Amino acid sequence: MVLEMNSMDFKVGELLKEIQLNPLATKAIDRAVSSITDAINKIPNQDVVSEYASGFVRDLLVPSDKSNFKFKSPKSIRIGGSYSLRCVAKPDVNVDLLIRMPKECFHEKDYLNHRYHAKRCLYLCVIEKTLKSSPLVRKIEWKPFQNEARKPVLHLYTVVKDADLSEIIIRIIPTATSLFTASRLSITRNNIRSPTQGDTSRATPYYNSSILEDMFMEENADFVKNTFNEWKILEDALLLLKVWARNRASIYTHDCLNGYLISIILSYLATGPGGNQINKSMNVMQIFRVTLKFISSNLWEKSLSLGRVGQSRLSKEEKSHYLKAFPIVLYDVTGHTNLLFYMTRTAFTELQDEASWTVNCFEKCRGGGFEEVFMTKVDLAAKFDTCLRINLKGNVKVNASDICSDDGRWRSIEKDVQSVLQQGLSDRAKLVRVIWRSAPVNWIIKEGYGKLGEEPLLVGLLLNSQEKCFRVVDIGPHTENNDEATKYREFWGEKAELRRFKDGTIAESIVWECSSWQRHLIIERITKYVLSKHFLISQEDIVCVVDQLDFCLHLGGKDPISSSMRLLEAFETLSKRLRLLEDIPLRISSVQPLDPAFRHMAVFPPEPHPLVYKKGITKKILKLATTCIEPLTVMIQLEGSGNWPLDAKVIASTKAAFLLKICESLQDHWGMHTSAAENEFNVLMDGYAFSLKILHERSLNLLRKDGNDYIKGKRYVDEELFFRSQHSSMINGLHGRYPAYGSAVRLAKRWVSSHLFSSFLEEEATELIVAYLFLRPFPFHAPSTRITGFLRFLRLLSNYDWAFSPLTVDINEDFTSQDEWEIHENFMASRKLSEENVQNLKPAMFLASTYDKKSEAWTKISPNDEILRRMAAYAQSSADLLTKLILQGQNGPYTWECLFRTPMNNYDAVVLLHREKLSYPHHLLFPSTISHGRPVIHGSASKDFQSFIEQHDGGSAQRFVDASQLLVNFDPTRFFLENLKEEFPETFGIWYDSLGGDAIGLTWDSKKRKRDGNADGEASLINTLKCVGELGKGFVKSIYFVKPPKMHA
Repeated sequence: MVLEMNSMDFKVGELLKEIQLNPLATKAIDRAVSSITDAINKIPNQDVVSEYASGFVRDLLVPSDKSNFKFKSPKSIRIGGSYSLRCVAKPDVNVDLLIRMPKECFHEKDYLNHRYHAKRCLYLCVIEKTLKSSPLVRKIEWKPFQNEARKPVLHLYTVVKDADLSEIIIRIIPTATSLFTASRLSITRNNIRSPTQGDTSRATPYYNSSILEDMFMEENADFVKNTFNEWKILEDALLLLKVWARNRASIYTHDCLNGYLISIILSYLATGPGGNQINKSMNVMQIFRVTLKFISSNLWEKSLSLGRVGQSRLSKEEKSHYLKAFPIVLYDVTGHTNLLFYMTRTAFTELQDEASWTVNCFEKCRGGGFEEVFMTKVDLAAKFDTCLRINLKGNVKVNASDICSDDGRWRSIEKDVQSVLQQGLSDRAKLVRVIWRSAPVNWIIKEGYGKLGEEPLLVGLLLNSQEKCFRVVDIGPHTENNDEATKYREFWGEKAELRRFKDGTIAESIVWECSSWQRHLIIERITKYVLSKHFLISQEDIVCVVDQLDFCLHLGGKDPISSSMRLLEAFETLSKRLRLLEDIPLRISSVQPLDPAFRHMAVFPPEPHPLVYKKGITKKILKLATTCIEPLTVMIQLEGSGNWPLDAKVIASTKAAFLLKICESLQDHWGMHTSAAENEFNVLMDGYAFSLKILHERSLNLLRKDGNDYIKGKRYVDEELFFRSQHSSMINGLHGRYPAYGSAVRLAKRWVSSHLFSSFLEEEATELIVAYLFLRPFPFHAPSTRITGFLRFLRLLSNYDWAFSPLTVDINEDFTSQDEWEIHENFMASRKLSEENVQNLKPAMFLASTYDKKSEAWTKISPNDEILRRMAAYAQSSADLLTKLILQGQNGPYTWECLFRTPMNNYDAVVLLHREKLSYPHHLLFPSTISHGRPVIHGSASKDFQSFIEQHDGGSAQRFVDASQLLVNFDPTRFFLENLKEEFPETFGIWYDSLGGDAIGLTWDSKKRKRDGNADGEASLINTLKCVGELGKGFVKSIYFVKPPKMHA
């Protein structure tokens, strides 16, 4: 624990050094700010007319004669924000210049009807016109302040260049100190009296707070600056909190948290009003924790204040008005305004959850949680289980809403969308987060609000348990409750219907009929229905990220996982029959399924084969049935006996004899079709093939005693059976705890295979990596949907520190400190062994689990460093693309399918196979094409093997009359690869897709070629490829020579 604390302190110190500005950068910024300030102060007095921002003034409904004024220089210009506190956190270098507008530019009643906002904008127009000609300013942009369109600010992009900085932005922010009497802006008053507002007696708390914020901005800035004065640790704590918040995109936004608000919270905690919870004896991490605990506390349920206790200027009645008007209240230092008036209840709930979860992260994460808290990006795409993009451009309801309403059109729509979705989803969603950054990237202020709202509105959903979020029936109010039932029908419209339930109650209800494998689509159906009904949005304008990757898991438009129940039933029947066998020397004590299909993690779980049934049992006849049938491994253990031999080879022969007898008994007792060959004993029943294996502990102990469980990279059968048994037992329970785990694993496996990594990463290794995401999800919560789980898998694969850290999968969360120490020691020993023997197999991925603390099961020989780097690079590229697809949608050639298309130019040679000769051609995702490289050979397809058996509709199907019709465990690709490895050992690396790909990538082993002195030219390599083609004659379609090997010095 002490080591973790020391490590955390060191990392935090290094992080602070990295994000702080150096003195040279500070001097460059100071010079730029000084020049900008001088330029503004030199602006001459002049008449300002509404035409400077004609569209903006027009959209605010302010008459020209009420917006014209005489410009005068600012009363003062000062630096505010983080830069004034020496707390700018790179890479975002923003400097706030607070420009105090003179009172002479305003009329005493300009607080009414957006006149203040119109003149505020026009004042900035004069400044913009002057600064455009400044040699220090490269570009000027208009941006809404806190996404409030009626309060734009200027962003100046300076030409200051510093090696330490990527970009310097100076924000020109007007202030309105002493412009109006604060009482006239009380939140109980109505100050928007235009005809479109309607009821003039309705209070305008958001509009009033918008002006009050500008009036007291400087006083609040002084309070913060005085608190931070000569308190270096507090400055460091602010920097850390900004890094933490900035990494969490959905809380570091206009309706939640920003750097200014963080400094306010720290100032509150460090002074009397906050009980001096922060003091100068604390270190930076103590302050960080105290702040997060305060944010996550229930103290916010009542109003808080920066003013001294007992000196509030507001009466109890006025305070009650604030609590009614705003979900969260923190009075500023003057007591006149709520600093959190823009914060929504949903945003604050999310903020509290993030703060609480981060505190939890410190206690549960390896190394104190530094990576998870400060370095991991928690964006919308990876955080939320489901994201929606809603195009509201030109929407009738949006256009009909009032631009000049109390909190503005766009904020009102945000709240309305959140309310409708929350009501529609009810307890299916823990959190519905709506964010609409309404301003365009290049906002032309003269055009007013015309371009605002063209960006899509984003919605993030954090889902509840699978039982809740994917239920088929929603039960509404009972018929006796007329008022509630009427509201329910008004909300749901034609979807609502009266139903009588089993307990006799009659209630309003909504039914979302679908198959079990389609339940993940219910969320999409609900959101699209309620948004279309209440906002008149077309289905095409709503994109719900739910099923976009289902294409890579479906066969014939259906998910084969739907057949899993029949598979489990068939296995149960087999298991019972095996246990009932009495005519074998030793009774069967246990039967365990080992194949991923049994635990819902096979990408393509086998569907019942129409030919694998007893005679007389009629099943639906398909015109085409696959010739090949994949057997599913089932492990058998026999009752104990002292008569087993002690020689490993004799044990293997004994097990073969047992399996042969078991097959005969099954055939005699139940007429089951069985097949036996060397080391392979299969049972075909109820549409499936099962491969029987026996695990005997004595054989396993003999292997361990010999101390060598690998021969040329291949594990002994008993060792593999043991690990598969342990793995299957451990993983099976995880699918019950996290229903989304299985589908996330299937996507991950599909991705691994699609990019031809099947040779290097075992399926079980993929399952463990994905399991880690569910068991140790920090800084996230465990994912509830497949796409979110898949994105996090890609990021983990690309970002994890594989070279210096073991990945520990603690399924039952019962690892002790001794276990963790043992895993660490095993990891260090494996790294030391690799360093000492460069010729030794160098595994780069260390996966530790309850049954395998030495990482011997799945990653002992592969992937090595080079392959893992390649895998990580592919994963990073795919993760970046997937994030863009979720948040921005498809753009040009970059589609969802691109995630599973692999570039073929990264190999030295490419072998294309005849698609119709693959064992399961329908599993092929995309036919491979080569647009580069030199063709070496073209081969014709063999007529000896057909992938499908043609059946006829007019009569019963032939069932096992001729068993040779079905090929059990036959995969041409696998056999071809085995022949390649045997014929060309260590000649090249082989990359392939085990799930039905039609391309094989080859990479030359240039180090071996140089070591052997075999550095011939291209002719030799071409001859080798021709031999490869000859080896695969009838199966290989063509071979392309892409590039020669790189010779290493």
